[in-house]
Amino acid sequence: MGDKLRESLENSPVVDRGGYQYFIHPLTDGIPQMDPDLLEEVLDWMLDVGDFSCDIILAPESMGIPLAVPLSLRLGKPYSVIRKRTYGLEGEIVLDQATGYSKSQMSINGVGEGCRVTIVDDVVSTGGTLDAIIRKLQEAGAEIVDVLVPINKSTGTEIVLRDTGIRVKTMVSVTVKDGRVIVTD
Repeated sequence: MGDKLRESLENSPVVDRGGYQYFIHPLTDGIPQMDPDLLEEVLDWMLDVGDFSCDIILAPESMGIPLAVPLSLRLGKPYSVIRKRTYGLEGEIVLDQATGYSKSQMSINGVGEGCRVTIVDDVVSTGGTLDAIIRKLQEAGAEIVDVLVPINKSTGTEIVLRDTGIRVKTMVSVTVKDGRVIVTD
């Protein structure tokens, strides 16, 4: 695990969002400013452990985008954003997702039966977003090649594995206790 990511997480502020302890970090929120060396560390990890033998890189809005764009450029693979709104396009996959602090609909476009996808996102907490995305992609006949999420908070990866059979690769696990982020591995 990268030293920059560990140090930056341990120094992250924590806010209460209706009883949910939410840490604020450049990778998960875009604030404070992202250190390019930290982003490089995360991208290097993704390229090292990830399987990108896919047709498309998918990234949930919004914080999966800053990861998908440089990966797309480095690998010469297209990317698509899983949006927090629907468009009504032909073949659009619509899903309901729930996180520890919100619920919404999301849409996936340009992915269908036989399409091979690698999903990248910033953090997995409850697993609600990834679980819903993976299930809908599986229902549509897409093949999930890999799922890469640098930060694991809570038990979301276990829930996704139980519900979908897909293992989420993570770089670091954290917990939030007494208003502090604690790196657990």
